[in-house]
Amino acid sequence: MKLRIKGNSLRLRVSRSELARLLVGGCVEEIIHFAPEAGASFTYALQPQISTKSPTIQYADSRASVFLPADQAYLWGVTDQVGIAEEISLGGLGSLSLLIEKDFACLDRSDEDNPDTFSNPHAGATC
Repeated sequence: MKLRIKGNSLRLRVSRSELARLLVGGCVEEIIHFAPEAGASFTYALQPQISTKSPTIQYADSRASVFLPADQAYLWGVTDQVGIAEEISLGGLGSLSLLIEKDFACLDRSDEDNPDTFSNPHAGATC
């Protein structure tokens, strides 16, 4: 799973195998280590949840967990829907723009650089 953070926006890009794991109720998570010390890391996770009505995020102990309604995650996974977007209120701090997308193959790289990605719908198109 790829993570992009810019300002108050969070974007997750999910590979084919990660989406397959989500479709059976599993969690996908990644950890980035910033230094050799045990606490110098950040974890981000994506998980379907039956009790969730809309995409939500929880943050605690250097971990950001994104929860998707299980039915919404399933529909996204079995259709050609590219992503799920949500504006999450942060009260007086504004909002967080959340975008969860299927990870499409880059058009300017070889197949070796695009493992486990979805076929790009623009492949073969000309300008």
